[in-house]
Amino acid sequence: HTRLVSDWSSNVCSSDLGKTSTLAAIVDILNRNTTHHIITVEDPIEYVHPRARAMMSQREIGAHTKSFANALKASLREDPDVVVVGELRDTETVQMALSASETGHLVLGTMNTPSAAKTIDRLIDLFPPADQGQVRMTLAVGLRLIVSQRLVPTPDKKVVVAAELLPGSIALGTLIRDNKTFQIPSLQQRGKALGIIRLEDSLVDLVKAGKITVEAARAESPEYDKAAKPISALGQP
Repeated sequence: HTRLVSDWSSNVCSSDLGKTSTLAAIVDILNRNTTHHIITVEDPIEYVHPRARAMMSQREIGAHTKSFANALKASLREDPDVVVVGELRDTETVQMALSASETGHLVLGTMNTPSAAKTIDRLIDLFPPADQGQVRMTLAVGLRLIVSQRLVPTPDKKVVVAAELLPGSIALGTLIRDNKTFQIPSLQQRGKALGIIRLEDSLVDLVKAGKITVEAARAESPEYDKAAKPISALGQP
């Protein structure tokens, strides 16, 4: 993430797959390398960020505020540059996060979804049909990046991250705005020039580096047949 204006970023994966750690790492980078005012809203606070270059304010649900939505509403009165939402779990929270992104804030959040493409559908489907058109427009303009990750077992009984990256782009924004998100997988297949990394691409790299086995890669790939070809192309069975 570079310039933090009108941005909307999300880190998504299933439960207990490291999204909190990844989000904390992103916040740490911003804390150490920018002078921005960063406000986090978490349930609970799992990583305490010491004061570095940025101005850090961490809020915990229950201890400091009643809900994510209330905390987001209050945080916007404190002139933050970056708003971090521990989990985008309900319509009101997502609405407040979208509003914050529209007013020039970088919003970072997490969701439990199976893939980057499904994250967009999940965000939109949280809203009633009458509001979905506006949500699409907001995401089409403001979305900067979706990171979807999985922890894949290694031969030495540890885990390594396989990541899927879906950056915001004119092409992606057009699909979102025109209600054609079903075409996102096609965009991902031909979008390397846009910085897109598919889960399958990440798995191929991990197999090539010897960090995971072909069997582990195949177990993690949501589309086995499509994943098997690039993995096999590496010369492994």
